[in-house]
Amino acid sequence: FTAVTPRLLIDGDGAGDDRRINLLVKSFIKWCNSGSQEEGYSQYQRMLSTLSQCEFSMGKTLLVYDMNLREMENYEKIYKEIECSIAGAHEKIAECKKQILQAKRIRKNRQEYDALAKVIQHHPDRHETLKELEALGKELEHLSHIKESVEDKLELRRKQFHVLLSTIHELQQTLENDEKLSEVEEAQETSMETDPKP
Repeated sequence: FTAVTPRLLIDGDGAGDDRRINLLVKSFIKWCNSGSQEEGYSQYQRMLSTLSQCEFSMGKTLLVYDMNLREMENYEKIYKEIECSIAGAHEKIAECKKQILQAKRIRKNRQEYDALAKVIQHHPDRHETLKELEALGKELEHLSHIKESVEDKLELRRKQFHVLLSTIHELQQTLENDEKLSEVEEAQETSMETDPKP
């Protein structure tokens, strides 16, 4: 009995356990001091009833304690699940931020592409540009032929002019020689006229 009492005091849930234990002690004292057998039996029944109530209260307290332990385990499990969910949510948020940045980049690229497309639309297409380049090439080739022809003509005129200058120079030399010869002949004739005959 003395070993059960402290356990009842410890395991009690504060719902009348102290009163029951006090009642049990009083019943035990009365049972010890009972004079007649009937009174002793009556006190004995009361002690058994009080003990049953204490055991029921203790069993109830143990059940509540076990239930609280299970609830704590359940709450711990829920807490871990919540922590995992929060970590997963953080990962999803980080992934969503990356996707948002990528979407912004794609949108910016599309805007730049649209701007470039508008600029390109104002310029002629490749086929027309190639046609223009081909026409310009032909015109350039034609002008090159004209240039070569003009250069050939200039070269011919240069040569002709050189021949003309050479001819003029030779003619001038011939005229000068003829003039000198005439002067010599005139001088000889003059000297012959002035000399006396023998």
